[in-house]
Amino acid sequence: MTNAETLPMLAIAPAQLLRGQGILSQLAEHLLSLSEQVGKQGGKKALVVSGAAAKSAFEAKLDTSTLEAAEIQLIYAPTIKGCTEASLATLHHAIATHQPDVILGVGGGKVLDTAKLIAYQSKLPIVTIPTTAATCAAWTALSNVYTPAGAFDYDVSLPRCPNMMLVDYDLIATAPQRTLVAGIGDAIAKWYEASVSSGHSDRTLVIAAVQEARILRDILLQKSEEAIQNPQSAVWQEVVDATVCLAGAIGGLGGANCRTVAAHAIHNGLTHLPQAYGTLHGEKVAYGILVQLRLEEFQGNALAATSRQQLLKFYDRIGLPKTLSDLGLKDVTLAELETVAAITCQPNSDIHRMPFEVVPDRVLAAMVSTTCPVGITVQ
Repeated sequence: MTNAETLPMLAIAPAQLLRGQGILSQLAEHLLSLSEQVGKQGGKKALVVSGAAAKSAFEAKLDTSTLEAAEIQLIYAPTIKGCTEASLATLHHAIATHQPDVILGVGGGKVLDTAKLIAYQSKLPIVTIPTTAATCAAWTALSNVYTPAGAFDYDVSLPRCPNMMLVDYDLIATAPQRTLVAGIGDAIAKWYEASVSSGHSDRTLVIAAVQEARILRDILLQKSEEAIQNPQSAVWQEVVDATVCLAGAIGGLGGANCRTVAAHAIHNGLTHLPQAYGTLHGEKVAYGILVQLRLEEFQGNALAATSRQQLLKFYDRIGLPKTLSDLGLKDVTLAELETVAAITCQPNSDIHRMPFEVVPDRVLAAMVSTTCPVGITVQ
């Protein structure tokens, strides 16, 4: 009898990735192709999971004549605002009522997380259609669940990425520019998180993921400003691909350690402040990168200090938040920040993927010193 080592399962990428301008006009063709691939011959009933704004943008880009000709029925579930237990219950009822053959997730990160999770729970294929470039949620095999008040609750690792992902640049271009800027903040975190947690790994796929994260950082540092200034240009599409696709591929290939570390842990802690609800996921993550780098600086890491100064200049140029005040938290109290720091350091927090011990006091010190000059440390 031999001893076998089982490595963690990786859900690397959607089974199919379709990109282009106006490709939603081909939705009927792609849904018919999907029904054949997953063995649902004749399956022509799709339940659309979306938010209100995403639903309107999606409908405006559809070619209803081709859907009707293919006898494909789109059924719209009640619109949702976030991935909560209440939203999931609503969708379970809609699925029981309509008996769809496939789920279409249409929207931003929280809607897509909800659609992926309900599809998995209902054993239905899932097509993700991002309406913004704010996150890589359309790609990943992960769903984050929030409380009714909007605070991060828990995440669910899914066994596979979506069956199909449709990236329609014309649809994404209808979203506010702020969403792309937030997506840049979320995506660039992959390098700072993956390098600190997995930069010394000798695992081939993890090495590849870390190097992809470095490439992603370089693309964003070099191309983001031009992309923001020139919506729907070729460079804009490249940056959209970076935030929506490449960022997701890194977490898929490298696993959890290449997906979220301290920057995302800070985000999760901040979601427990009602005052932070108006900021986007990637905005909080971008601020979280600076906090993570400060934590590394406290360990005497000069490279982290240099990286922070580079990012501060980059954030200035594209409009990402650098401080609590930038996040709308200028009046936050010390007690509230202590609560955020404590939540960030809970035993199951991703912050403990850092290669050194992180405690609430250090997190608090880092949170209030993200823009301080190089050389100032905490004893």
